[in-house]
Amino acid sequence: MKAWRMPKLGDPWDQLQVEEVDSPSVRDGMIKIEVEATDLNFADILQCQGSYQVKLDPPFTPGMGSVGRVLEVPAGLDLDTGSGFEIGQRVVGPTVGSAGGYAEEALLLAEQATPIQDEVDPVKAVAMHVTYGTAWFGLHLRGNLQPGETMLVLAAAGGVGAAAVELAKVHGCWVIAAAGGPDKTAACTALGADEVVDYASEDLYERVMALTEGRGVDVIYDPVGGEYFEVARRLVAWEGRILIIGFASGTIPSAPMNHALVKNYSIIGVHMGGYRQKDPTPFRTCYNTLYDMLTTGQINPLVDRLVGFGDLPQALLDLSERRSKGRIVFVPT
Repeated sequence: MKAWRMPKLGDPWDQLQVEEVDSPSVRDGMIKIEVEATDLNFADILQCQGSYQVKLDPPFTPGMGSVGRVLEVPAGLDLDTGSGFEIGQRVVGPTVGSAGGYAEEALLLAEQATPIQDEVDPVKAVAMHVTYGTAWFGLHLRGNLQPGETMLVLAAAGGVGAAAVELAKVHGCWVIAAAGGPDKTAACTALGADEVVDYASEDLYERVMALTEGRGVDVIYDPVGGEYFEVARRLVAWEGRILIIGFASGTIPSAPMNHALVKNYSIIGVHMGGYRQKDPTPFRTCYNTLYDMLTTGQINPLVDRLVGFGDLPQALLDLSERRSKGRIVFVPT
């Protein structure tokens, strides 16, 4: 089969190579799929560079989440529901180890693989899976988001940001979306944000404080870190929460604890992937909820574009340099 491979750690747009490799071998706890689509994640870039929490030794195929048809299942594999998996069934979920989704075939972690109905668009399914899963874990499991609360989403036109905007609006919250440039702010408006701030041309602090009459916001969703965290912490309201999603800026900020004490706010880490080892039970609730919302049209993941084998390295570079809106999805055609 054909697959992108990382022969050594580094920037994937420089190091990725297309190779003909053997079909991955199915082991206990895994299922093999024929890949229909794999979404591009910033975490994929970090993993290729060797700086992600979960480290892989080269050579490996990146691509952390895929959707496709089941090709092979280990004998006796069964889910808690007793339904198991069937050959030809469409499933979506996290890939396993070196057999990632930037390939014609991949291995999925069976206990976290979610069957999806045939009428669900596989591109939309995989575009939603990591980003909306992250947003659900952040907003509901960790952030205890309540209807009627106010929320600021940073990098709101990106994958995880766009997901947070949509889920917060569905939950009945008032959302300020922050993004850079007219194309991205227009995307935020289309997502349903109540107010949009272009932090490429506007002062984020001044605009949000004006919109909230000096109160600030109850919840801040921060996948950026760096200098924006410094602004965000000044915008959180009394007894608010800052949800730490990631550090797309490349800079990990430090928080002055006296400021958190004086304003009585919480800084909350959101590491969805960590639950796979610690406590996987929330995943079933998360994805049952999200795929119901997708099939009923309550959410509509924003897809920037589809890329094939020839376009993947450039697409990862575009993602790294924030030249995309929503999700970029790899389709192995």
